[in-house]
Amino acid sequence: MSLRPERARVHLILRGKSMESITMYTTNWCPDCRRAKNFLKERGVSFREVNIEEDESAEEIVLKANDGRSVVPTFDVDGRYFACSPFNAEQLAAEFNIPLNP
Repeated sequence: MSLRPERARVHLILRGKSMESITMYTTNWCPDCRRAKNFLKERGVSFREVNIEEDESAEEIVLKANDGRSVVPTFDVDGRYFACSPFNAEQLAAEFNIPLNP
């Protein structure tokens, strides 16, 4: 069974993304975090989740990355930080170079 050309392209993009180091800083109560996790999982993007309520050093990273504000989810992609709150599917698709719709 062969993949359609656009499917093959998506597969290659996702393989490349899974090789990057992606960390998502979250909290248990954050609905934007849940949406972002589901969005990435649906597209096969691997990431490491760190709960800032359980890890003080992670909270410090989030504060530093967001000019002293505790904003979740915050992402670290190979040393490049950005927040996605409120959740924005278009932003995540662009940041990770993944399809908006799976």
